[in-house]
Amino acid sequence: LRIRGGAVEAYDGAGGRRHWTHTRAGRRPLAVRPAPGHAFALWSDGLVTDTARTTGRTVHWHRAVPGLSRWLAAGGPGRAAGVLQALDRAARMLAVVTPQRIAAYRTRDGDLRWVLPAEPGCAFDARRTARTGGALLVAQPCGAGASWTAELVAVDDLGRIVPDRTPLRNGPPGDHARARKVVAGDR
Repeated sequence: LRIRGGAVEAYDGAGGRRHWTHTRAGRRPLAVRPAPGHAFALWSDGLVTDTARTTGRTVHWHRAVPGLSRWLAAGGPGRAAGVLQALDRAARMLAVVTPQRIAAYRTRDGDLRWVLPAEPGCAFDARRTARTGGALLVAQPCGAGASWTAELVAVDDLGRIVPDRTPLRNGPPGDHARARKVVAGDR
């Protein structure tokens, strides 16, 4: 999966033959993220699309992210790096990291599951992320005088990782298998 000109293109890994091309009139893709069965793309107008990875003919869903197009337009090449983040290995959830917020979408249907706004005076930096275990760590620079712990946020498919959080049910309706205790109790 790669960007070529104004298109997202999928190629056969073994032979290099192009399988499909997806374009949007007057828009260009800025970032792509492959996942099992999905081809996520971030477009110049701030739209995020999920295209069927096997055929490219079906757009499963698309979401406009508030404020994203202005931020993308104000920056140079590379601004979109790190904006699209899978929150688990199976890519059941996709995070869209912008300076103002992190929004998580269920990849099956594009349903918005949670939004985490940046702390006042801080901004998320999509280019400064790391993974550890099941967590995505995102830099949140806050300026001079802020402690390093305030400048780092950990999230997963259930939202921000904090002690004693109540897990969301992020699976499709009727699927309660994802509900689990997040933090172990006293022993």
